[in-house]
Amino acid sequence: MTRPLIAIPARFSATASALRYTAEVNARALVEAVWRAGGEPVSIHPTDPAEEDIAPRLARFDGVLLPGGGDLAPHRYGATDAHDTVYDVDDLQDAFDLEVARVALESWIPMLAICRGLQVVNVALGGSLHQDMGGPGHEHRHLLHPVAIRPGTRTAQALGADKVEASCYHHQRVDRLGNGLIAAATADDGTIEALELPSSRSWFTAVQWHPEDTASTDPSQQNLFDTLVRHADSG
Repeated sequence: MTRPLIAIPARFSATASALRYTAEVNARALVEAVWRAGGEPVSIHPTDPAEEDIAPRLARFDGVLLPGGGDLAPHRYGATDAHDTVYDVDDLQDAFDLEVARVALESWIPMLAICRGLQVVNVALGGSLHQDMGGPGHEHRHLLHPVAIRPGTRTAQALGADKVEASCYHHQRVDRLGNGLIAAATADDGTIEALELPSSRSWFTAVQWHPEDTASTDPSQQNLFDTLVRHADSG
């Protein structure tokens, strides 16, 4: 069997076990979830879209997975000041991820976006973010909580459920929705937990939680990766 190629933008890491240099990484749980789904996970090197056209690089792939990571620079969505909780901002990572999101959507490449990935898509389509959800007791960090899924959405179809337990690690959330996006899931506190683009001609969903955290034991979460790979394979 030839596995469909799933592009995953790498994350910059200051340290990595057994390596003598800074690294480009992706979470093992994320990669293994794609592998279990039948895909070939491929980390791709972030480059400056102003210096290199990203579209030809993505054209060789069957699907895209936009993973979690640090915060987007607030100026990317029009904020003039950064909240003091904003962390791990990297301008090259931001520029690359935003362009990957735009190209994947414009080229109808099946895509799953996770946590930061959801925020990237929202900003790429003109939306904005709450820079901080209110600190301890309000943020969704180290938290497993229920999420209500909007019936009839692609997210609901992929999960096979109208409510799931979501493993979250984020202190930011969607503020203004990007152009054409709809909320496909919400938490009890009103946080938007999934986004979709009804006008998209290819499969796409974005979730604010980390399905890879529990995918090995929760079939609903693994279904997100299975659905991505299935659509990548049929494209």
